[in-house]
Amino acid sequence: MDRIVLDTAEQTGAHAAGLWLLAPGENLLVLECMVGMPLEFAAPWHRIALTHSVPVTDAVTGRVVVHVDSQQQLARHYPRAALVLPYDFALAAAPLVYGEEVLGAVLLTWPASRQRPLTSPVQDRLEAGCALLATALYCARGGSVPLSPSDRPRALVARSAATASGDPAAAASFSHRLPEGCVCLDLQGRIVHLNPVAADLLGGTPSALMGTLPWESVPWLDDPVYENRYRTAVISRHHTIFSARHPDGQWLDFHLYPDDTGISVRITRAEPADTLRPPRVSPAAAGTRVGSLYHLMHLAGALTEAVSVKDVVRLVSDTVVPAFDAQALVILTAEGGRLRIVGYHGYPAEIMQCFDGTPLTSPTPGVAALTKGTPGFFANREELEAAYPARAGRQDGKAAWAFLPLIASGRPVGTCVLAYNRPHIFPAEERAALTSLSGLIAQALDRARLYDAEHAVAQALQQSLLPRALPAQPGLQVAARYLPSSHGMDIGGDFYDLIRLDDDTVAAVIGDVQGHSVTAAALMGQVRTAIRAHTTAGAVPHEVLAHTNRLLTDLDTGLFTSCLYVRIDLTTHTACLANAGHLPPLLTAPDGTTVTLELESGLLLGIDPEAAYTDREVVLPPESVLTLYTDGLVERVGSDLSTGIRALSDSLSTYHQHALDSAVRLITQKLTVETERTDDIALLLLRPCRRQEATGAGRGEPGTGNDSAS
Repeated sequence: MDRIVLDTAEQTGAHAAGLWLLAPGENLLVLECMVGMPLEFAAPWHRIALTHSVPVTDAVTGRVVVHVDSQQQLARHYPRAALVLPYDFALAAAPLVYGEEVLGAVLLTWPASRQRPLTSPVQDRLEAGCALLATALYCARGGSVPLSPSDRPRALVARSAATASGDPAAAASFSHRLPEGCVCLDLQGRIVHLNPVAADLLGGTPSALMGTLPWESVPWLDDPVYENRYRTAVISRHHTIFSARHPDGQWLDFHLYPDDTGISVRITRAEPADTLRPPRVSPAAAGTRVGSLYHLMHLAGALTEAVSVKDVVRLVSDTVVPAFDAQALVILTAEGGRLRIVGYHGYPAEIMQCFDGTPLTSPTPGVAALTKGTPGFFANREELEAAYPARAGRQDGKAAWAFLPLIASGRPVGTCVLAYNRPHIFPAEERAALTSLSGLIAQALDRARLYDAEHAVAQALQQSLLPRALPAQPGLQVAARYLPSSHGMDIGGDFYDLIRLDDDTVAAVIGDVQGHSVTAAALMGQVRTAIRAHTTAGAVPHEVLAHTNRLLTDLDTGLFTSCLYVRIDLTTHTACLANAGHLPPLLTAPDGTTVTLELESGLLLGIDPEAAYTDREVVLPPESVLTLYTDGLVERVGSDLSTGIRALSDSLSTYHQHALDSAVRLITQKLTVETERTDDIALLLLRPCRRQEATGAGRGEPGTGNDSAS
C-alpha cells in the first residue's frame, strides 16, 4: 500500500498524499498513512465518521472524485475544514472501489499556485492508483475478511528525500561559509542542520538546537504566529516570510523555502532603518491556530451546527469520540436531583438503564464532575475504583474514562463521559484539550436544551392549530399532509382546512402566513377560525376572504397571508374559487391530464382593508382531483416557480389513479427527497366521486392531516 501511495503522489505531481481505510463494521474512515505532511496536521481527521462531510468522506459516500481548487472553494464547500486549514492549496479525494464495495479513499494535495492540478491525465493516474490500491486491499484480505486499518497511521518518506544524494560534509562546509544564518528543517519542523551563524542568531549552540522544534527550543520564538508560518510553508509550499524580534532588540527576517523533503530557512538581520517595524508576514500566511488549537477549532466548528440535544450528541459522537480514539460517549444532564442520560454512543441500552437517574448525592465520578466542576481522568479501572470505591460493583465494560464537567455561563449543565475499551493514558495536552472542549460542548448543550423546550411548545401549538382529522363527506375523497421546514423551530404558517356545510356542500381552504415563528402559527389559527366563522355564516367565497382580510388588517400584526378558498357543490360537481395572492390550484382530469386553473388573484390578506376578491366557478368531474398546495412544495433555490409547478403537475398525472392518501405521500416524497425544506409544506387533494365510492373520505395525515414528524 505504501509503495502505491508513493507512486500515485509522484505520478500526479502531488506534494502530499494520504490513505484512509474503512473500519470493518463501522461507518468510519481511519487514516492509514501519509506522505509529504506531518501526521499532526491531519490529527482532526485521523478517524472520520462518514456522516461528517469532508472531501474523503464525500468521495466514499458518493463514489466520485472530489476536487477543491483553492482555499476559497474549500471555505465555501467545507467550512469546518477551512477553519482548521486556512492555507492556500488544492486537493482531490478519490474512493477505493473494488467491484461494488468501497474500501477507503486517497487524498492528494498540490500547491494552489499550480494551475488546474487535476487535469484529465492527472485524474487518470489518480484513478489508476486507486484501482491498484483497491485490488491490493482486496487481495490482502483474501477476498473475504475486511482488512482492518493499522492502530496508528504511518508517516511515509517521499522518494525525493530518500534518494537525496551528495556529500553531507560538503553541504555542511557550504553552509558554514555563508555570512547568513542557514537552518534546515524536516517536514516535522525539527532542526536537522544549522550553521554557526544561525546558532548565534538564535542564541544557542548547534548541539543544543539540533533535533528540536524552533518554537520550543528558542524562547523568543515561542509564539503560535511563528509555528503557523512553518505550517503555511509546508501545506501551501509557498515561500513564506516573517520577522521576529530578538531579546537584544534586533529584528531578524526568516525566509522559509519548502519542498517535498523539508524547509530551508534563511535568517538575516533586518536593515537598521527597519528596526522599528512590526513583524512582517508574507501574503500566504494566515491565522494563528496551531497544535491542539487546530483540533479544538475543528470541533468547535462542528458544534456550531448543533441545534437540538440530539444534534449535539450526534456531532460529539461523530467528531470527539473518533478524534480522541475513544469508543463510547455518554452525555448527562441534571434534572430533579438526578443525572439523566440525554444521549449516548457505543454502549448497550441495558447498561445505560443501570446508570440513568443517578442521585446527585451519590459518590460517583459523573456526579463529582458536575457538582465540583473538575474533570476526572482514569487510565484504568484500578484508578477509578481507588478514587470511587462505590463503582467497584458497577461494571460498564470499559477500561478507561474521562469525566468532563459541562459548565455554561458559570452554571453546571451536565457531564460528558468518554470511555475506552482498553486502558488509556491521558497526556497533559490531551487533558487540556478535553477540558477546553467540555466548555464548548456545554454551551452547545445549553442552547440545544433551550431549543428543544421551545420546539416542544411550538409542536404542541402547531398540532393544536391544524385539524387532527378531516371530516368525512359523502361523495368526496380527501387527503392532506403538512411537513414542517427543516430549519428553525419546525413551525410555520402554512395551513389547510375542510369545512362540511351539508350533505352536498363542502368548503376547502389552504393558506400561508408569512414567517416561521410562533407568531405566524398563532395568526394562522386566527385566520382558520375567521374563515370557519364566515363560512358557516353562509358567506360566498369572495366574501369569506374579504371579511377575513378586514379582520387581519384590524389586528395589524405586520404579517400577511395568502389564501385560496374553494366551495364545492357535490350535486352539480362544480367548485367556486376565490384567491388572495395564493398559488393557483391544479385540476387533474380522470384521464390523468393536469391543468393549472388560472384565477384572478386579489391582494394578500392583511394589507388593504378595502381589497376586493373575485369568484370563479369551474367544473369538477367525478374522479378528477383538485390540488391545493403551498409554495414550500414547488419553490426551490436556483429554479423558477413554474418549474416546481410543472413537476407537481407531472406527479399528479403519474399518481392520479392511486388512493389519495397514497398519492399525497408519494408526491411529497418525490418532490422533497433530494432537498432540504427551507419552507413548510401543506398539500390538500380533493376527489369528487359517486356516493358509493366515497370510502376514502377523511383520509389525511397526521392523524391524517398534520404529520409534522414525517
